[in-house]
Amino acid sequence: MDAHSRGRADEIDPADQWVLNPQTGNYELRLDHSAGQPQAPSAPSAPSRSRRSTVPAPAPADTSVGTPVEAPVPGQRRRRVSEAGGGGQQPPTSRRKRKQGASRKKKVLLWTGGTMALVLVGGATGAYLIYNELDNNIHVVDPVGAESKGFRKGEAFNVLIIGTDKRTGAGNAGYGDANSPGHADTTILFHVSKDRTNATALSIPRDLMTTIPECQSRQPDGKILTIPGQRQARFNVSLGQDGRDPGCTMRTVKELTGLTVDHFMMVDFNAVKELTTAVGGVKVCVEKAVDDPKSHLKLPAGESVIEGEKALAFVRTRSSFGNKSDLDRIKVQQQFLGSMIRQMKSNETLTSPTKLYDLAQAATDALTVDKGIGSLSKLQDLAKELSGIDTKNIAFATLPVIDNPAEPKPITVVPHPTQAPELFAAMKADTSLTEVKKKSQEAKNAQAQAQAALLKGTRATAAEVRVDVFNGSGIQGAAQSTINWLQNEQGVTRSTNKSNAPEKAAKTMLTYAPNQADQARKLADMMGLPATALKPGTQDAGVREPMTLVLGADFKGAGVPINGPAKAPDVEKVQADKQVCAK
Repeated sequence: MDAHSRGRADEIDPADQWVLNPQTGNYELRLDHSAGQPQAPSAPSAPSRSRRSTVPAPAPADTSVGTPVEAPVPGQRRRRVSEAGGGGQQPPTSRRKRKQGASRKKKVLLWTGGTMALVLVGGATGAYLIYNELDNNIHVVDPVGAESKGFRKGEAFNVLIIGTDKRTGAGNAGYGDANSPGHADTTILFHVSKDRTNATALSIPRDLMTTIPECQSRQPDGKILTIPGQRQARFNVSLGQDGRDPGCTMRTVKELTGLTVDHFMMVDFNAVKELTTAVGGVKVCVEKAVDDPKSHLKLPAGESVIEGEKALAFVRTRSSFGNKSDLDRIKVQQQFLGSMIRQMKSNETLTSPTKLYDLAQAATDALTVDKGIGSLSKLQDLAKELSGIDTKNIAFATLPVIDNPAEPKPITVVPHPTQAPELFAAMKADTSLTEVKKKSQEAKNAQAQAQAALLKGTRATAAEVRVDVFNGSGIQGAAQSTINWLQNEQGVTRSTNKSNAPEKAAKTMLTYAPNQADQARKLADMMGLPATALKPGTQDAGVREPMTLVLGADFKGAGVPINGPAKAPDVEKVQADKQVCAK
């Protein structure tokens, strides 16, 4: 009888088969269901996995003088003091009674990370494993100034998934650039909707030119290093370069998208190899045979199951797909991740104690996370938030870009001037890129109809619009940038900068008189103001009296819609439930 059969025999929950052997101190798989108490087997029956030996970290470079140089990405392994307190006698074991009718999904949770840690979605249910052992596997970085708000019901949240190009781990030095400090080679902003029905995984190209803000980074020796910001820098140097830690990448993403990053998860090359091996391989598809001398990837046309080194070669290769760019490699990685998630959620994985044990070991070993999710219990909370999302409602998209116009022969890219802001606005407004529950769509349609009714009516011309603009956003220069945009690009010449509002405003608000409704509708069209941002008064205004526009914390930039559309923007995407062949 194989492990699959044992796991479900006689309706026995796999979680109840893991017991503590008092003679060895290890959790082992109990196969004798009739025994009243667990018996020590002659040989360990629990799945075993060789553990990597702990290698002392190199001494940190002296950062007290001179110009900061590239250093290993700061991180630390959490250490816990054992509660056993020495070589005392082991306490007697006890069996937890299984509640009648209890759902296995509610009782047993596997907290996993994965390739870019998105396998958390797939590994939300699994076997009961050795808590302390897995808890101590997790590496934690505490970004300076980061404050975790946890996961609040009714609020969306964002997790930044960072895959570094650091060559640590057995066999990885041979990939070249062995001394890389670990840049942000693959980065995905994972947005989870407030109703937990859908998620958007936004890939950010590593060769994107953007602004990296000044940040503070906690070094391995505990010192806090202030690293100057950079304008027009490659996105991937937001990590590793000059000692930047993942907190610097989090700040860069917020600067770029306007979305607050609540948590981060970081993995290296070993994560791909170990996790794909733990689940017994991941199914991929290629339209034509691949023989890549650079990545050493060899695959026949059609479907293949890959793991270990071959899986790493698949997500690293770029010369065999599309136009051999990083943008096409991102598409391949998205297809791979979708397949990984499907494999994680398959019965083949969930009913195998051996796979689940190996998967949990590999996942927790691979993860470096922020303090806010830096324990197994907190990762459990995250897994619970993700566990109900159907794979068909997980959409992978890439930040829309164009070639960098500042380069004669472009090798880098910049955000698309209109499509990128539209996508950011949609994510901030929690607009799904997939079709979710019918009732959710109906609610959005009803909201859109209500807004349309309010905005229905005649429009003034741009030259007729009079408006005073106050800055309550907290963003320096927001009122003036809006005035410049209105006057120079929209023709609203009768607009005035009234400087700062009396206090900060949470939402942008346009206040107008009843006889200014046509002006309000025109300005709402220009700025992408929702009906909720329009506040009509009760008394008519004078002929030359202006409306009042107060920019709030939801202001994203002059010309960027304040609120995302009810319908998702038209961007290329891949849903996690679809098998796509790489071209």
